[in-house]
Amino acid sequence: MLNLVLFGPPGAGKGTQSQYLVEKYGLMQLSTGDMLRGEIAQGTPLGLEAKLLMAEGKLVPDAVVIGMISNKLDANKGGAGFIFDGFPRTVAQAEALDELVKSKNEAIAAMIALEVNEEELERRLLERGKASGRPDDANPEVIRRRIKEYNDKTAPVAEFYRNQNKFSSVNGIGSKEEILNSVVAIIDSL
Repeated sequence: MLNLVLFGPPGAGKGTQSQYLVEKYGLMQLSTGDMLRGEIAQGTPLGLEAKLLMAEGKLVPDAVVIGMISNKLDANKGGAGFIFDGFPRTVAQAEALDELVKSKNEAIAAMIALEVNEEELERRLLERGKASGRPDDANPEVIRRRIKEYNDKTAPVAEFYRNQNKFSSVNGIGSKEEILNSVVAIIDSL
């Protein structure tokens, strides 16, 4: 199995690139954001708690997210692999993900980081908010808080994978095709 962590701040293009990689390699995208939004749409207790946290730009507890991921891995055994989109967000989550995939006799092959400056991220998220109606993408203050949260808590995850020689970086500004070609070159070199 090819298991990848697609990494970057909110608005870097992880979801867009994941869609291309799903088609090209037959991988399954595990977007924790999509899983949480699904819980919110269903009105589950987890969804209601997540909705409050996400509206404030805060993260959902690790144990909840790891449990959702474990269920998805178990439900999709025998596939080509997984793209972890938006997870892990902390070093503790990266360690938990490594343990989880190891318990299933798998491993993370690589982390690919999409690098985008903060001004471009804010512009992209505001545009996405207009199209999607997502409240966390419509408020510049919440967007800046999400980017700060990423810089403070999530960016250190890159070092975790760098220490395992699994980290690669891609310029996340350019055409979708240019970015995809850079990502594919990394994957094909694995």
